[in-house]
Amino acid sequence: MTASKENKGTGPLAGLRVVDLTSVVFGPYATQIMADMGAEVIKVEPPEGDNTRWITKGPVPGMGGIYVNVNRGKRGMMLDLRQEQDRESLRRLIATADVFIHSMRGSAIRKLGFDYEAVRAIRPDIVYTNCYGYSRRGPEGDKPAYDDTIQAECGIPHVQGLMNGEPGYVATIMADKVAGLHALYATMMALYHRERTGEGQEVEVTMFEAMTSFMLVEHANGAMFTPPTTPAHYHRAVEPNRRPYKTKDGYVAALVYNDKHWNAFIESVQPEWASDEFSTLEKRARQIGRVYGLLGETFLTRTTQEWLDTLQALHIPCARLRSTDDLFDNEHLNAIGFFEEVETEQGPVRFPGVPTWFSATPGKVRGPAPMLGQDNESVLSELESVAGAIAVDSK
Repeated sequence: MTASKENKGTGPLAGLRVVDLTSVVFGPYATQIMADMGAEVIKVEPPEGDNTRWITKGPVPGMGGIYVNVNRGKRGMMLDLRQEQDRESLRRLIATADVFIHSMRGSAIRKLGFDYEAVRAIRPDIVYTNCYGYSRRGPEGDKPAYDDTIQAECGIPHVQGLMNGEPGYVATIMADKVAGLHALYATMMALYHRERTGEGQEVEVTMFEAMTSFMLVEHANGAMFTPPTTPAHYHRAVEPNRRPYKTKDGYVAALVYNDKHWNAFIESVQPEWASDEFSTLEKRARQIGRVYGLLGETFLTRTTQEWLDTLQALHIPCARLRSTDDLFDNEHLNAIGFFEEVETEQGPVRFPGVPTWFSATPGKVRGPAPMLGQDNESVLSELESVAGAIAVDSK
């Protein structure tokens, strides 16, 4: 592993150098986690920069919130890969890298001369990760993809429609983030294989296939069998009455679901429901819409705090309905030091922190996101030093 000493992190990926040609969120989310875990991630952008720099508001132009978050802790280079001089700089960088990851279409990366075969010729043991919309092995292989189109392709608006009566996207860029996590674990598996065998390889991670796998965990349901026993959806998840329960003064989320929780609830709150009709999870699951409806009527009778006190005493999973703004002042998150404040040239930034914990090699937010091309000079100088050292050693 070949990260430069001054950029060595302290997490489990310390010493790993990643050349990152990804943009938007899919690939950058994967490499953000690598950076948090100690890898030296060098983000390579074209002269116009990653589009995500501009799509949300930041303290200065080109440093929007989404970009700053998913590119934190990375070094930044600006290279115009249409120019041979900059392509040569990238080749020199690849020669020092453990991972090469990109999110260009296959035809585009080949045209630039950085497909797997070309990169492997420079660094034979490289782990080369492609982040695509669709697998190259199928007819949609070179088709562009964004979160909205992939949500549509994998059935999310359809199941939202089953719940809400009208197809709709979920209010988060789920496809980008789920695919990013797939890109992370796939790259780590390839690195583990290299650690054991010394052999690099090419990895392909695609949004459509990742999200299809993700959606069909529960929604495949009886459609997996021959002949099918149910349509391809999980009925509880799409039940229209599955929603936060309205209370006297707000809303509460609660899952009075398994037999233990159900029996505790009816004994304490609704003893008249103690009948054979609702006596088992299987019986309740067959009429889950009716069960949710009855619970909805019951939750209207008390305040949110009264319900939280009651449900917590019964050990029934429950939560107050919060906004995303509320997360920045959450008692639990603040108690564990989840948010990490980093000083930047634009002022302090309070980052959502590392959600995993390691006793020996903890990750951390290692610094701000780079300004466009801010590390060109330092990275190129390091490459010159490496080349000089190799030349001396070879004499």
